[in-house]
Amino acid sequence: MHLKFPENGTDPSALQAQLVALKAQDADWRGGRVPLYVFKGSEAAFEAGRSAFLEFFNENALGAQRAFPSLRRLESEVVEMGLELLHGPAGATGNMTSGGSESIFMAVRAALRHARAVRHVAASPRPNIVMPVSAHPAFSKAAQVMDLEERRIPVGTDFRADVEAMQAAVDDGTVLLVGSAPCFPYGVIDPIGALGELALQRGLWLHVDACIGGYLAPFVRDIGHPVPAFDFGVPGVLSMSADLHKFGFCPKPASTVFYRDETLASFQVFDLDVWPSGRFVTSTLVGTRPGGAVAGAWATLRALGKSGYRDIARSLMEMRDAYVAGLHGLPGWRVLGQPHLTVLAFTHETADVFKVADGMAERGWVPGLLRHPPGMHLMMSMLHAPARERWLGDLADATRLAIAQPGARAQSTARY
Repeated sequence: MHLKFPENGTDPSALQAQLVALKAQDADWRGGRVPLYVFKGSEAAFEAGRSAFLEFFNENALGAQRAFPSLRRLESEVVEMGLELLHGPAGATGNMTSGGSESIFMAVRAALRHARAVRHVAASPRPNIVMPVSAHPAFSKAAQVMDLEERRIPVGTDFRADVEAMQAAVDDGTVLLVGSAPCFPYGVIDPIGALGELALQRGLWLHVDACIGGYLAPFVRDIGHPVPAFDFGVPGVLSMSADLHKFGFCPKPASTVFYRDETLASFQVFDLDVWPSGRFVTSTLVGTRPGGAVAGAWATLRALGKSGYRDIARSLMEMRDAYVAGLHGLPGWRVLGQPHLTVLAFTHETADVFKVADGMAERGWVPGLLRHPPGMHLMMSMLHAPARERWLGDLADATRLAIAQPGARAQSTARY
């Protein structure tokens, strides 16, 4: 039976108590038991973002051009800071979106419209996107909406994009090349330099999905870790997506999409001038956007500054190395590839990792899983630092149990 709309209002304190009770049923993400969805850099970042979000709780970024010049300025400054971080050249531009999926969607739209207008790519046969199989599902979502063929190419033995195989898949109908920095499944940064060369040779649009790494990788490089070139410093990169609410540690929902110049960005814009209420123009898929997300991102970036992000990057990489060392200390476990940031994929020589995941779930963890190859997965922020020893101990126990019960059927499945 569906809940009926209440006849009368409920006391706010009673509602708050209900919310607290409902949250008690959720996974313990604060205790590091959830390997995705939520992120923490520092308490200072959290408080700065939350305070600013609440200050602009009711404002609507849809009205930034007419009613809320404060939000127009804040968004502009967020974009400028992001472009400086990602080596945006003079004339580069962008805007904030609700998340990585929308950032990717808008970049695909821009690339498709650009291909039609500049390269005269026809609607038939279907235009296509060429990308590694590890590229985010948002590209497939955009392809389905825009009736594009998606060509997902197997990755190499290092789990990075296979540039030669992608080159073989390119034809006159290709409207977009895709690389990730890093990809979600394996945590490795694709060879963006080589993809940039391919894009320039074939006159193609290259998009780099840095939703995970855009606001982390530059600082990881700053503190001395090897990070391949992945941003606008690579000739051939025409657009990028980078999530503020992941490793920028900003309040949700907040992402950024960037373009090498204003002309490329113009292909993203929706512009309708036949409506009785007048001309309607948006740079994003959605109309209404929470002003709090814009203000929260601005405040978080300003509160931390480069030095604050470097400090967080240092702590994150120390934590990652400790997790890797702990995994290698458990018999049979090995990390897949050479992860560049704090996304880890790992597998076991003999144990059924899906049965191991069952054991981890029974112990209160939300296990991340991979299908190809069968493995487990972690996308870690500072939430996971205090949980490491407990996680490793439970993983060891769950592994022994999975090996001891070879006939048992796993209940866990790989899902995002």
